[in-house]
Amino acid sequence: MINATIPYIILKKSSQPYTKDRTVPKSTKFQKGTPMIRLILVLLFVVIFLIVSLPIQLAEYIIGKYNPGLKDRSSLAIVKWAFRVVLFLSGITVTVIGEENVPKDEPVLYVGNHRSYFDILITYVRVPRLTGYMSKIEILRIPSLNTWMKYLHCVFLDRSDIKAGMQSILTAIDKIKAGISICIFPEGTRNRTEDTFLEFHNGSFKVAEKSGCAIVPMSINNAGHIFEDHIPWIRKTHVVLEYCKPIYMNELDKKDKRRIGVLVQDVIKEAYFKNKELL
Repeated sequence: MINATIPYIILKKSSQPYTKDRTVPKSTKFQKGTPMIRLILVLLFVVIFLIVSLPIQLAEYIIGKYNPGLKDRSSLAIVKWAFRVVLFLSGITVTVIGEENVPKDEPVLYVGNHRSYFDILITYVRVPRLTGYMSKIEILRIPSLNTWMKYLHCVFLDRSDIKAGMQSILTAIDKIKAGISICIFPEGTRNRTEDTFLEFHNGSFKVAEKSGCAIVPMSINNAGHIFEDHIPWIRKTHVVLEYCKPIYMNELDKKDKRRIGVLVQDVIKEAYFKNKELL
């Protein structure tokens, strides 16, 4: 295995302002070629990993027949490792704030703003326990990747079928009750405009309301600059990820429960615009 780690900087609320070395490489030719090189390296690694991991998935399946807990832990470790390699090859550095706000002894509902495919990688490598992500059902068409997602208890959402969508929410509630955290990006799709937010769909928060778990708002800054802002290139990027204080819906009054999407989005917005100065 490649021994790759991601440069992470952990900041607490009392930390001094973060400063980043923005030294420009002397070689302009190298600077222009690097995003393409990163793209090639990432694509090669992902394809090789998905192919090579096929026999590993078979081994995980067999392990799961006799020891489901071991399968969960090993699958989580393998996918975390693969995500770390992708982030390393992409040249991404992440400043993490407020990680102490994430409850470690109970499953939670992570809720974040969504600008990039990389949001999933950036947040997944930080989860302290087994976590399934809400994903669009189209991902099931990708061989090998769909198997890993199933192993990690991801929940697949069909937005074109209301009944199937409700069943996905019920499945996520059952996952929480079984001790598995869930992550949702309630904007429903990637927001393509920087420094803006799409509406947070209240239906996403039924998972927390019905299970009684904590909602952990996540603010993600600058992830769109990695790839989506200049497709198809992958650029070296500094991202800020903040975990805000958990919210328990059973502690809210009826008015705040009805506007939970707006309430959580306001928390994320506040952290987002505050953290822009760290970029």
